[in-house]
Amino acid sequence: MIAFLKNEDRTDMAVQQHVFLHTQAQLQNIASDILKYAKMLGATDAATEISESDGLSVLVRQGKVETIEHSRNKIIGVTLFIGKKCGNASTSDFSPAALRDTVDAAYNIARFTAEDSCAGLAEEELLETYPLNLDLFHPWELHTEDAVEIAQRAEQAAFDTDPRICNSEGAGVSTEHSQFVLATSRGFVGGYPYSRHCISCVPIASSSQKMQRDDWYMTCRCSAELAMPEAIGRYAAERTLARLGARQLNTRKCPVLFEAPLAISILSAFVQATSGGALYRNMSFLTDSRGELIFAPHIRIYEDPYIPRGLGSVPFDAEGVRTTKRDVVQNGIVQGYFLSMYSARKLGLKTTGNAGGSHNLSLTSMLTREDDDFRAMLRKLGTGLLLTELMGQGVNLVTGDYSRGAFGFWVENGQIQYPVEEITVASTLQQMFSQIIAIGADRVVQGAKETGSVLIEQMMIAGQ
Repeated sequence: MIAFLKNEDRTDMAVQQHVFLHTQAQLQNIASDILKYAKMLGATDAATEISESDGLSVLVRQGKVETIEHSRNKIIGVTLFIGKKCGNASTSDFSPAALRDTVDAAYNIARFTAEDSCAGLAEEELLETYPLNLDLFHPWELHTEDAVEIAQRAEQAAFDTDPRICNSEGAGVSTEHSQFVLATSRGFVGGYPYSRHCISCVPIASSSQKMQRDDWYMTCRCSAELAMPEAIGRYAAERTLARLGARQLNTRKCPVLFEAPLAISILSAFVQATSGGALYRNMSFLTDSRGELIFAPHIRIYEDPYIPRGLGSVPFDAEGVRTTKRDVVQNGIVQGYFLSMYSARKLGLKTTGNAGGSHNLSLTSMLTREDDDFRAMLRKLGTGLLLTELMGQGVNLVTGDYSRGAFGFWVENGQIQYPVEEITVASTLQQMFSQIIAIGADRVVQGAKETGSVLIEQMMIAGQ
């Protein structure tokens, strides 16, 4: 059962050979040798993942180069089974002797490991045989000098926005090209290259002896889709300037609007609470929540692993299991979890193809209209708090308790009045999920998640 990408661009094949130390065929041959040796030792099953990456990261501060990092990494991981006993080992040495030593190490660990009835590879019928080409590899031949110039342009644009931009934590440019091959003794062999590029800027503003900072960044598979560095720098500066003159609030309860980039954290909390590891350990407030009304009835969470160039796109998961489009939440009701083979077996359920995490999740509302932009969401908020930054780790997934330091803006009659700081927002995730009033059309994508701004009916704001 060999998985190859459909309609592979032969031009990219030549580029891959230029970027990487090995071809996909060479990685597959190494994987085949590992599985053969594991079988010779007496393993009943085995899997290996071989990956390599090449990257460049540049940070500029006040126009001068702070750091330049070139990275080239490679690693081989081996998982070996003796019945229901499992052993793992890894190496960065691709020599035949090192490969044998690594398989030996995994075998010896498995020999002395206790049996686990849930251990084992994915069944053959679950594996992806014909993965889609999701257009994930777009190399950026970026020279160090060019990366420095791009970062300098972003930072200078921030400084040029306003004289109150007096300092900077830096502007950065990074590019990474990676590839991998996953192979198992059940006959699965699959892999592909992928890329990720980013531009960021973190300006600092000063006024009346007080300073504020904010940031903005953009990450894409294809460098041609990145915003101009000047646009990123200017917007980062505008966000920073808006924070000047921040005040404190008196303690109160009020509606809260999560700015779209911040609303991603609401989706992340749900994913963590419905992931297999938390569920089978009974360390989640959403244990046994499938079929339950958890969100407001107009809420939908949809997973689509097949978005071309998506940052969360994968044709198969980390175990070779085929991924699928699905509703995770529909009409506010939880339809499914995020499960690997192991966690699914522990729960007596079927894998959802989420070994390695979620894939392109979108949080939407059937009430959202096309003209529900950010200004429209402020009008829906009326009088309340607009949140733009959260601090700390005050989210308890066992109980759902939520309490985090925050920065934002006080809004009256749909208009921003002034920035606020030194506050804490508190509620429970249960209440937050069920009290989502609206989701904006001002959608942003960060990593494998997408949402617009999220309006929650009421939260406690702790201030003066």
